[in-house]
Amino acid sequence: MADDAQAAAKTQTEQVSRLWPDGAPRTLPDVGPESFFKGPPGVAVGTRMLRNVSDPTLTVYRPDPAKSNGVGVIICPGGGWRILAWQHEGVDLARWLTGRGYTAFLLKYRVMGTPSDPAEFAATMAANNGRLAEPLTAAKAPRAMGELLRGETGLLAREIAADDGRRAIEIVREREGEWGLRPGKLGMIGFSAGAFLVADVAMDPQAAPLGFVAPIYGGETRGKPVPADAPPLFTVIAHDDRLLFHMVEGLYADWSAADRPSELHIFARGAHGFGMVRQGLPSDRWIDLFGDWLADRGFG
Repeated sequence: MADDAQAAAKTQTEQVSRLWPDGAPRTLPDVGPESFFKGPPGVAVGTRMLRNVSDPTLTVYRPDPAKSNGVGVIICPGGGWRILAWQHEGVDLARWLTGRGYTAFLLKYRVMGTPSDPAEFAATMAANNGRLAEPLTAAKAPRAMGELLRGETGLLAREIAADDGRRAIEIVREREGEWGLRPGKLGMIGFSAGAFLVADVAMDPQAAPLGFVAPIYGGETRGKPVPADAPPLFTVIAHDDRLLFHMVEGLYADWSAADRPSELHIFARGAHGFGMVRQGLPSDRWIDLFGDWLADRGFG
């Protein structure tokens, strides 16, 4: 009986839906079997991560019905379009949100294939992390993702991630009554590559705009005009995140210049990819600032 009760509780709080049960309109090449692994040395060392995603899903985390506020938040973990930082940029945030009455939707979007050999994969990850930690001067820091993501497969991965994001929004809106959401009370938050997904969808939603967006340490407009009905934006970056801080500053400036509601928090330290990891730094407070912002915007 206890096992049955636990299974029922999990069914209520964690439901998984495939985004494309009949097959996606386009796919990424050479993606191996999906697998979990532990995060390499860095800010999120030892946290649970995911690679080789080819069958995207949406996992629903529902709050206690007595606490539900009728607001939904789609969560898009980061990982450079190669992996998904599943725990500290996904599950941990979903639990934080449900504890405060939000219904969270954790998006497992498709990413590029990574080497099947563990040693080769570890070497690839180490090289990527080393690039993130390079001590670039402000003059040399990139101002557009196009300076970093040039390959045909990488560009396709970015487009397909946005496809998955739009499909996730469509699914949630179709079932908002089932999941107890109020009309117009759906937003999206993403980290790093997931932040670019969020910004890309906000720039070209191909549907009604979201209620709010929160691209965290990532995102850009690519020099295109911000839509006149673009959703309110909340964003965060650490100044020592040298690869991405100029891009986030530019994203905020573009939103602000378009007279769209926007809020930017820049922390002196925090590095890249902190998510819900506690580092004992002021940047740990970003999530509290986000919660306050949601409440101030009427999404609390």
